[in-house]
Amino acid sequence: MSQTPHNKPKAWVVFSGQADIAWLKILKSGYRHCYVLLSDGKHWITIDPLSNYMDITVHDLPLDFNLPLCMQNRGHMIMPADIRHIDKQAPWMPFSCVEAVKRVLGIHRRRIITPWQLYRYLCKQQTAKTCQHASSQGDFAWEA
Repeated sequence: MSQTPHNKPKAWVVFSGQADIAWLKILKSGYRHCYVLLSDGKHWITIDPLSNYMDITVHDLPLDFNLPLCMQNRGHMIMPADIRHIDKQAPWMPFSCVEAVKRVLGIHRRRIITPWQLYRYLCKQQTAKTCQHASSQGDFAWEA
């Protein structure tokens, strides 16, 4: 995907409670797996790091199709996310769905190792953006 300021890809993280591997059932219900959903305005792309391969799919969908809403209606938790390009090397971490999502998004936080921790981090990022926006409008930040 080419990136210019006008067509910067949008990203969402999809969280799932699906756990095909027995030991993943120790993770928080609803947050046992995660993957990335991207849109460049022309295509919907999923990057789904599975235990045996990386599933990358370009979906053949109409431009006005709302794939995040569709995923949410299927019972997944969807969280918008920013894509950052950091010039610093990412820390070494074991490969997991969380680490793959962090690499796509440019998140370099060592302590984020589970889907639930990633979800909470993204919630804080979205709340901070909402609060900054609300404050610039003259609203109370705590109401966001």
